[in-house]
Amino acid sequence: MQGALMTLQIFCWTIIGSLILGAILALGLVSRFGFLKKIISGYVWLMRGTPLLLQLIFVFYGLPTIHIIFPRYEAALFAFILNYAAYFAEIFRGGLQAVDQGQYEAGRVLQMSYWQITKSVVMPQVAKIVLPSLGNEVINLVKDSSLVYVIGLGDLLRAGNVAAARDVSLVPFILVGIIYLLLTAICTYFLRRVEKHYSYFR
Repeated sequence: MQGALMTLQIFCWTIIGSLILGAILALGLVSRFGFLKKIISGYVWLMRGTPLLLQLIFVFYGLPTIHIIFPRYEAALFAFILNYAAYFAEIFRGGLQAVDQGQYEAGRVLQMSYWQITKSVVMPQVAKIVLPSLGNEVINLVKDSSLVYVIGLGDLLRAGNVAAARDVSLVPFILVGIIYLLLTAICTYFLRRVEKHYSYFR
């Protein structure tokens, strides 16, 4: 259960950090500033084009060679947030570009401010569009959190491995699998509730 707690901590902080960063990057991807779009596109290409495991190893073992040192937990969060923010940025970009420009024009005709249009008209539609893709990434994150095992963090998988080696039994791995299934089931349930909440947008 201590390992499961570590897994949940990494999951929660990664979701919070990567959603915020991904939304900011998505705005940059749809902006009119060409240079900014190229930089962000390069970042997204790099993060999506290399394995998360490699990024995790690079952050913890590679960055110290240039005197940038992270403790294990912070290194895991840093790598996970940077990686998932790239995926979320692309998802949000697709959602923003899927909203018809006429929505903005209609809002201006109604004398709404840009912030009001974005908050009350555009973002609910974007949320409806991107929720299935976001849900897939959230489920992947639950399982990807096991990668922190390679830098020595005591997550759920590491705890199961230690218990299996101690008891010379596969039962701990079965229990680990059951806990992961429960976590994904809980995430799936809440994601479906959120999708149902936004189902009035057709």
